Amino acid sequence: MKKRLLLLSGSPGVGKTTILLKVAEALKIRGYSVGGMISREARISGSRVGFEIMDLGSGKSGWLAHADQEIGPQVGKYRVNLKDLDDIGVKAITNAVANCDIIVIDEIGPMELFSGKFKEAVVKAVESRELVLGIVHWKAQDRLIDETRKREDAEVYTVTSENRQSLHEALTARALDFLSNASGE
Repeated sequence: MKKRLLLLSGSPGVGKTTILLKVAEALKIRGYSVGGMISREARISGSRVGFEIMDLGSGKSGWLAHADQEIGPQVGKYRVNLKDLDDIGVKAITNAVANCDIIVIDEIGPMELFSGKFKEAVVKAVESRELVLGIVHWKAQDRLIDETRKREDAEVYTVTSENRQSLHEALTARALDFLSNASGE
């Protein structure tokens, strides 16, 4: 069976989002439409203050979580911004499911899982027929993560310092293999 859910996992800061963005860009260059959400660290003077969230389609961005946020579920020293997660992240995934060849989800992790709307959007993406490029948290215990990882059409790649320079090439090849067969159905 062709793998349709290409998922990355690995320790924090190893380069998962960078790889995801390289694959998304390589597929865009080949004419495929890519949408979804990306999250990345935000730093001030070298110190991490939170995580930004961005809609790959519109470029709209906001805060997934921030150390100075006063409300929202707490994960470590950060509070999750459920409004931006739903208004930007969930909307980005939902739009990608409806309109794109490739759905990017960065990441299915503890902060994002506080949103029921996020979980629903992930299920729609996973159950769609589209290619999903995603990141699953390396150690979070959650039914949605476990079920997504174990799907027959899923393949999980662990990003390491040894493979992070070349993994995007292998993932791009896997994605193109799926996409070329999907369009020929």
